[in-house]
Amino acid sequence: MKDIHLQISGMSCDNCVRHVKAALSDLPGVDVRDVRIGSATVGIEPDQGGEEAVILALQEAGYGARVSG
Repeated sequence: MKDIHLQISGMSCDNCVRHVKAALSDLPGVDVRDVRIGSATVGIEPDQGGEEAVILALQEAGYGARVSG
């Protein structure tokens, strides 16, 4: 499992944090490690869609996202 760090735009409150956690938790092969306003760390199984699947799920949930550092 590979850890990735994400910068997430559009988050402004604890409800957004819960919404992001739920969107990420629904993805197969993704282990949500930490979600805070503006960022998240997740573990991903590369054979389950990888970073692109995570970013797409967040976009579908209404947030902008990109892999950071």
